[in-house]
Amino acid sequence: MKTYVIGVDYGSDSCRAVLIDATSGEELASEVHWYQRWKKNMYCVPSKNQFRQHPLDHIEGLEHTIKTVVKESNVDPKAVKGICIDTTGSSPIPVNEEGTPLSLLPGFEENPNAMMILWKDHTSIQEANEINELAETWGGENFTKYEGGIYSSEWFWAKILHIIREDEAVKEAAYSWIEHCDYMTFILSDVKDLKSFKRSRCAAGHKAMWHEDWNGLPPETFLEKLDPYLASLRDRLYEDTYTSDEIAGNLNAEWAEKLGLTTETVITVGTFDAHAGAVGAKVDHHALVRVMGTSTCDIMVADPEVIGHHAVRGISGQVNGSVIPGLIGLEAGQSAFGDVLAWFKDVLSWPIENLVLNSSTISDEQKEALKAEIQDNFIKTLADQAAQIPLSESIPVALDWVNGRRTPDANQELKSAMTQLSLGTKAPHIFKALVNAICFGSKKIVERFEEEGVKIESVIGIGGVARKSAFIMQTLANVLNRPIKVAASDQAPALGAAIYAAVASGIYPNVIEASKHLGSPLEAEYFPQPEAIEAYDVLMHKYSDLCEFVEEQTKK
Repeated sequence: MKTYVIGVDYGSDSCRAVLIDATSGEELASEVHWYQRWKKNMYCVPSKNQFRQHPLDHIEGLEHTIKTVVKESNVDPKAVKGICIDTTGSSPIPVNEEGTPLSLLPGFEENPNAMMILWKDHTSIQEANEINELAETWGGENFTKYEGGIYSSEWFWAKILHIIREDEAVKEAAYSWIEHCDYMTFILSDVKDLKSFKRSRCAAGHKAMWHEDWNGLPPETFLEKLDPYLASLRDRLYEDTYTSDEIAGNLNAEWAEKLGLTTETVITVGTFDAHAGAVGAKVDHHALVRVMGTSTCDIMVADPEVIGHHAVRGISGQVNGSVIPGLIGLEAGQSAFGDVLAWFKDVLSWPIENLVLNSSTISDEQKEALKAEIQDNFIKTLADQAAQIPLSESIPVALDWVNGRRTPDANQELKSAMTQLSLGTKAPHIFKALVNAICFGSKKIVERFEEEGVKIESVIGIGGVARKSAFIMQTLANVLNRPIKVAASDQAPALGAAIYAAVASGIYPNVIEASKHLGSPLEAEYFPQPEAIEAYDVLMHKYSDLCEFVEEQTKK
């Protein structure tokens, strides 16, 4: 009998599920669900970097996407052997003792502090700074050393510390906190005791300072110096963590009925989207996998014998088993990638939204048609015109820090900037400068890995940006001065999650073997253009100079 597995991938704007033939790797069905509350910008205040999501968006997406792929594929429910979920992170959620998010309880339904604190929420910059100062000065182990040596406001402890200081009601009601990938897995699993439920190794290691060297999470003696609540919370979290090739439980009866499956389906330990995406792209030694969407995550793996206890400076963590069990997973990334271009699009769209589409001279039908036409062609037209601008022409220099800097050396207080504007600067010039900026930010990450002795032999791009924008990918190849391969799958993270599910359900012996059979093939390769390399090198130096200037001004 044929066997099948399901991978579910949660992004910032939507979630999607894929149902995969576990032998051939064929995708039989896929479905996407867009978060309805998020689309309305509910619970978010961008001006103060507050980004919250209601768990109902994710619960509704879980049911809709899995139910749809099971129905459309028309497979025998008993043949669906495993489900694995990957999500954004760090995106913690406050829960009661039964594991129910506070925002699903009376009195907290509309409270943003009771929601999921999305990865790109930067309201806890001050708390992250406190964690970093304490880690360096308290006289004991520096618990940030395997997370690049700098704790980020995007991560677990900083976010919790901020919320409990801001909202006493949430502090009193939150028995525990759970990462997004663990919560979605917990919903499906038949294991309903929070204390014994298997938590994700990649979430704990990369975002919560969990490490084998100090037998788990930072000790109470450290956490208490930040806030006594964190010390007491530690006992209500977890000791051990687990890799995503392990079983978290079986599908519980309630969700089996909702989804049209059986309780024989196993649910694997949850994971992060970038880690699953790297597996979907067949990550291997010395390969840098760039997951390119609203932000980027840059993933590598290394043998423990090679990297040893060397802590790579300024990245987003190195964790044994976070990507492939038995290997050290290394993570870096940019806080904004596609978001940089989306921001510019929003700026340029102001007169369209506020004047053209509010005009009384055209009908509502014409407005809708015009809106759709602009949406389809906006970025493409900018990219086409930007590509025609010769590098000999005056091009502004921009920074990609519109949402702070993730790596190298996390600093969410940093802002973007732009120089060399003139009366000849047009929208395509600025667009080209922003594309250059996100590629220069990528090069900084590559340089840091190599400075730290992590060898990179190939670069693989996955995600919507990699597949849809030849202009960006060619620019990236020129800036990095190395070929960039592109994975063919539209849903590489969901595919990677399905690969984990295939291992946990016993279809394959390990993740590497499963990825060889089920991972995405490559569909394109971009090569550096010799005539452009020198020009981009000059612009890269100007980018670095601007980085230094803005960082110095920020310190002042």
